[in-house]
Amino acid sequence: MADYEKLEIAPPKTRDIMADKQDEPRPPARARRNGMRIAFRELRFWYMFLGLIMVLYQIANFVDRPLLFLFLREPDFKGQCAQPEPLFPGQNEELDRLVDIIEGDAFRNASVDRLSGAVQVKTESFDDLGEVGQDPRWEVFFNFHKYLEKTFPLIYERLLVEKINTHGLLYTWKGSDDSLKPTLLMAHQDTVPVPSETIGSWTHPPWSGAYDGKYVWGRGAADCKNSLIALLETLQLLLEANFQPKRTILLSFGFDEEVSGRRGAATLSAFIQDRYGKNGVAVIVDEGAGFEETWGTLFAKPGTAEKGYVDVKITVRMPGGHSSIPSDHTSIGVLSELIVKIESEQYPTRLVEENPYYSQLQCGAGYSESFPKKLKKLLADSAFAKSIMSPMCHNRSNNNNKPDRLALEAAKQGPAIKYLMQTSQAVDVISGGIKTNALPERATVTVNHRINIGETTKIVTDRLTSISDEIAKKYNLTLQAFDGSQEKANSIHLSSTVNRLEVAPITPADGSTNSPFTTLAGTVRAVYGKNVIVTPGIMTGNTDTRYYWDLTRHIFRFAPGYDADDEVGLGKIHTVDERVSVLNHIHTVRWFVTFVRNMDEARFDTDTVAGRGAGKCGSSRDRAECGA
Repeated sequence: MADYEKLEIAPPKTRDIMADKQDEPRPPARARRNGMRIAFRELRFWYMFLGLIMVLYQIANFVDRPLLFLFLREPDFKGQCAQPEPLFPGQNEELDRLVDIIEGDAFRNASVDRLSGAVQVKTESFDDLGEVGQDPRWEVFFNFHKYLEKTFPLIYERLLVEKINTHGLLYTWKGSDDSLKPTLLMAHQDTVPVPSETIGSWTHPPWSGAYDGKYVWGRGAADCKNSLIALLETLQLLLEANFQPKRTILLSFGFDEEVSGRRGAATLSAFIQDRYGKNGVAVIVDEGAGFEETWGTLFAKPGTAEKGYVDVKITVRMPGGHSSIPSDHTSIGVLSELIVKIESEQYPTRLVEENPYYSQLQCGAGYSESFPKKLKKLLADSAFAKSIMSPMCHNRSNNNNKPDRLALEAAKQGPAIKYLMQTSQAVDVISGGIKTNALPERATVTVNHRINIGETTKIVTDRLTSISDEIAKKYNLTLQAFDGSQEKANSIHLSSTVNRLEVAPITPADGSTNSPFTTLAGTVRAVYGKNVIVTPGIMTGNTDTRYYWDLTRHIFRFAPGYDADDEVGLGKIHTVDERVSVLNHIHTVRWFVTFVRNMDEARFDTDTVAGRGAGKCGSSRDRAECGA
């Protein structure tokens, strides 16, 4: 449209303005050129800025790091893995002499005899054990109790020894200060069985307790009669040195840890909670993780978390008949297809910040010179993302649709590391069919799962339900998934066993605060030196502590013995040639003696809790009976 046409149809006011503009003279050529130069400079600036962004983007791709993180300083990893100074108990000439006694030949020889004798007493537990008092296989623990009473007479003379549910052992050394919560130390009396067909494969017979100058051999030597004997030796040494505790000391020994602890640890924990109340204990130390040398650094790794647990039983029911006229697919065939489907895909590898292994990575980045550079960079990126984005936007546990690059890189170190960050699945038990000429009417499999930190057992049940539903539809079977119903004909039935367990609560583990963790870490560095880095650890298996969650937040699964020349470590538990280094055992005793003394001197904000139950050993009237 021409200008005169616009002028004719425009409103009067607009026509006046347009007419005035038409009368204005054009700017001179010099002004027009200046305007063009200015516009060109602006355009050039934006081209240069865009080029700089492209260069930075290429650099970010080259170093494999988000563009925004190129300008941020590396996090203070040492600050995130604070190490307390070595913690030594207050000076006491008689008690301080215990270190020399423990390191001496006389104690070493006597300790070998005590541990060897304990191994020689069979205390196997079996999955099919009946109730206590009804199944005669429980009676082996009477012999073990007699051995302990004979071996540690001073403990049985001076302390309160109670039997819970017949075979559980609870030792109480009453402290003088009722306001201080007790120190609770644990072990279990039972061992896994020794299959008869493997006995000939042992270097030394499994119940011999043989000593070869370095190791004590036999079932239970490393899991965990060594801990049990070390704890009793600790109390006996302290009694002989006239130690007078202010903080009550408890020893709790279950007798069915290897078969889930329902009769032992469960009844012991209920008894202790009834006496001391919920959150009535200062700290718990049970069997667990030990030491690991990696990235050129020696780490002590007290377990502050345990993965969850669920066994899922899958049963396929299909019509039977004579095998000479078979159906296209039998229950075994369909179950096999289901198993293949399950194993064809693993659970995702994810590392949430609550996972103790995330803390170990921070410790490694801070203290280990040979810590992998790529791991360090990814760890830094994770820290940067956390610091610059709001918690609602950045939550590693919620980014489930994206691969966890940090976890995947860390998992390259091997399966033992990968499964610290991944829900595991293992097809362990299978059965089906009774005769070669009869089609199997029923086939069943049990799949074991250990649940990753940050996940729940629901991730397992949901996945197996989805997979089973696909197979059920394919073969026109009814799916009965975790509904508590009885098995039906022509069905796939899913159920979980009674020992289903969610992920354990995470124990606080900040080495910069006054806490049981700091006391434990300081004790480690006092016994083994400042070169040892103490970091939270994670248990892929489960211990008796699963029943003790309500007694305290401060639960540590820790094997405090260490022998630098022991290449076996815990690698032989539950298998042929189980054994324990005697130096490891001696160091365990030394650590417990130091830890008990340090805990006795420690004071925590959580020690005095209003309304904490005192129960039987909570008043002065009961002090003598409780070993005061």
